[in-house]
Amino acid sequence: MAFCESHDATFNILGLARNRRLQRAIGKELHDAAELHCLTGHASRVFKELRNQTRKTWACERRVVAKAEHLSKGSNPRFVVTNLDPGTWPTRELYENLYCARGEMENRIKEQQLFLFADRTSSHMFRANQLRLWFSSIAYLFLCELRRVGLAGTDHARSQSSTIRLHLMKVAASVIVSTRRILVRLPRSFPFWELWRQATSALATT
Repeated sequence: MAFCESHDATFNILGLARNRRLQRAIGKELHDAAELHCLTGHASRVFKELRNQTRKTWACERRVVAKAEHLSKGSNPRFVVTNLDPGTWPTRELYENLYCARGEMENRIKEQQLFLFADRTSSHMFRANQLRLWFSSIAYLFLCELRRVGLAGTDHARSQSSTIRLHLMKVAASVIVSTRRILVRLPRSFPFWELWRQATSALATT
């Protein structure tokens, strides 16, 4: 943060570890969020902007956005530090539209690693590992397009890659090869047949 400030650069948003002093600073907001949760029964958020400086590690005050949230499991305060302009990015928009979007990107990276094996880079050759990562990236782009086009308007439009693979791609079929054609026969009994038909029809018309 100090390096960015000394070079007149924004460092966007960084998560800030909570401590007792920060939690005391949003005590009222945490109380308000808890009351709102009791009234609605849903997760409740109240935001507050702070100016904070640590005792030893920060050389100056910095802008801190606090999220006082209350869930069914209890209080869930979160803090981020930023030097983005408050006029451009107010508290709620900064946290929900910008910071949470970064977390969503991290989830997508994790999705590719876990379900499309982007972390399978165990070869001794760099080029082989690079090729594996390319294959994984191509597969992920394909699934993103399948979600965007083929599964639009369905319950699977926001499903993870593992769910789409299990429900739409892991289908037993018989393959018959002749001199003129290759015939793929799908099973008659398939629980996601209507979803599969809808997805393939949508892809065929784009």
